[in-house]
Amino acid sequence: MGMFCIVLLVAAFILCLKGIIIVQQAEVVIIERLGKFHRVLNSGFNIIVPILDSPRAMDWKVTQKGFDGMTYSVIQKRTKIDLREAVYDFPRQNVITKDNVSISINALLYFQIVDPKSAVYEIQNLPEAIEKLTQTNLRNLVGQLDLDESLVSRDKINQELRAILDDATNKWGVKVNRVELQDIIPPQDIQSAMEKQMKAERDRRAAILEAEGLKKSAILKAEGEKEAAINRAEGDKKSNILRAEGVAQARILEADGEKEAIGRIINALADKGKPDQYLIAMKYLETMQQITSGKDNKVVYMPYEATGILSSVDGIKEMFKGTCK
Repeated sequence: MGMFCIVLLVAAFILCLKGIIIVQQAEVVIIERLGKFHRVLNSGFNIIVPILDSPRAMDWKVTQKGFDGMTYSVIQKRTKIDLREAVYDFPRQNVITKDNVSISINALLYFQIVDPKSAVYEIQNLPEAIEKLTQTNLRNLVGQLDLDESLVSRDKINQELRAILDDATNKWGVKVNRVELQDIIPPQDIQSAMEKQMKAERDRRAAILEAEGLKKSAILKAEGEKEAAINRAEGDKKSNILRAEGVAQARILEADGEKEAIGRIINALADKGKPDQYLIAMKYLETMQQITSGKDNKVVYMPYEATGILSSVDGIKEMFKGTCK
C-alpha cells in the first residue's frame, strides 16, 4: 500500500510538471485540447491540463554544418514558435533572363511570424512554402529583364519580390520585411565578354580623358602666351610713354636752359646794342653749320641773302668791342 501511494505521488508530480510550461521572451506555444486549437501561450509561466492539452509543433528551418564542413539547411519540429525576425538563405538557383541567358542567383529572405495560429494551421510546411514561392517569383521577375537590366536592377527586383511575397504570405501570418539578392553570376563566356567590354570602355574613357587633358593644356598654353604678349605690349607701351616723357622733359629742360641763356644775353646787351640782331646772327651761323656738315664738308647751296650774315657778324663784333671797353 505504501509503495502504491509513492507511485501515485510520483505520477501526480510528473503530471504537475507536464502541466507547467515556461515560455521564453519573443516565443509562443500553440496549445491544442484533444486535437483542437485551444489557446496561445505567451512568454512567462503557463499552466495546462496534462493529457488533455498538448503543444502543437511546427516546422522550422535551421542551418547546420555537416561532417564534410559544408552548410546544410535542416527542417526541425519545434513546439515553441520564435516571433523574432528570421533569415532564410536559399540555395543558389539558375534563372533564364529575357534574352535567354542563364544566370545563377542567390537570395536572402528576412521575414517574421506575426500570427502564430495562422503560421501553424494555414500552411503545412512554412519554410518550404516560402522558399518555393520565392524561387518561382524570382524566376518570373528576372525572366522579364535582359542580362544588363538584371545586373543593374537589384533594388528593383528586391522591392518587387518583397511586395509579392508579403502579399502572398499574409494569410500565413508572416510578414516579409525585405529580400536581398546576394550575387548574380552570369556564365563564364558572358563574364569574359563583359570583362572585355569593360576594358574597352575603360580604354575609351582613358583616351577621352587624355584628349581632354591635351585640349585643356593647349588652351592654357595659348592663354599663357596671350597674357605674355599682352604683358609685353603693356611693358613696351609704358616704356615708350616713359621714354617720350623723358624726351619731353629733356626738351623742356633744354628750352628752359636756352631761354635762361637768351635772357642773360639780352640783359647783358640791353645797353650796348641790339640783342635781336645778335640772336638773328647766331641762328644764321647755326643754320650755315648744319648746311656745311656733309661728308665732304661741301656747301650744297647758299642762301641768296648770305651777305646779310656778314653784316650781322660785323654787328656782333662791334657790340663785343663796346662791351670790352
